[in-house]
Amino acid sequence: MNNQSSDFRSGVVPIVGRPNVGKSTLINCLVGEKIAIVSSKPQTTWNRLLGIKTLPHAQILFFDTPGIHDAASKFNAALRIAARGALRDADCVLHMVEAGGPFPDPDGEELARKFLAGVTAPIILVINKIDRGAGAVAEPSLSFPYARVMRISALIGTGVDLLVDEIVSLLPVGPSYYPADAMTDQTERFMAGEIIREKIFELTHQEIPYSCAVAVEEFTQREEGAIFIRASLAVAKDSHKGILIGARGKRLKEIGQAARKDIEQLLDSRVYLDLWVKVEKDWQKKDYALKEFGLM
Repeated sequence: MNNQSSDFRSGVVPIVGRPNVGKSTLINCLVGEKIAIVSSKPQTTWNRLLGIKTLPHAQILFFDTPGIHDAASKFNAALRIAARGALRDADCVLHMVEAGGPFPDPDGEELARKFLAGVTAPIILVINKIDRGAGAVAEPSLSFPYARVMRISALIGTGVDLLVDEIVSLLPVGPSYYPADAMTDQTERFMAGEIIREKIFELTHQEIPYSCAVAVEEFTQREEGAIFIRASLAVAKDSHKGILIGARGKRLKEIGQAARKDIEQLLDSRVYLDLWVKVEKDWQKKDYALKEFGLM
């Protein structure tokens, strides 16, 4: 850090937007590793997740945030609070929208106005998924004071380098806060829990993924060198427990096998994964449960 030039730049850059516009895909692309879980289902991200990108002349601290929406439940309110919390110390904000439809979308723009009200940092409008062909290709006519409008494909990387250049140009001069090889500040324990949750999203349907929260209760190195992970999967209804376990435990076994493979790749170690399912009725409505699962 002592060798940094006097014009080295750094700052906090949250990525906000409606559910399923590609925020997690973008943060993985920016960092160069999969640190955020990705799903075709909306509202996959439940927590603020830090992704660190270090360049020779800058360090950018990206925060992946839960999708912004108007739903009024206690669970959804916790997601909105987590997303808003990322804006407090922002040096630049990425507001991500999806190409392929009319823009600005009146409802989306109004939600952005309410959500981004009071933000003093420069805001970049990022139009994602341009790889799909038709979309918002003309310069959008907006009354909202965006500092830049960028078009990218987070999936294949188109325009991402240019986006990074624009972000750096808007950041203040400052130090690097993490080692150059750091990609996130999250623990391996947290990342293991997120991988399990990703597989639940991939392998279950309808409301099951949103009814199920993951708590890693044990994460220990065994004498033989393998890592033992015990995680509880809490569902909100009795009926969901049977669906998540599946006939003769088949669904839960599939989730465990898929999660173990990715966790072993993450940790570069053999993993023993023990999953069990419990019912925590209506946990999304209970403050203590939301705190237990890191949502408050």
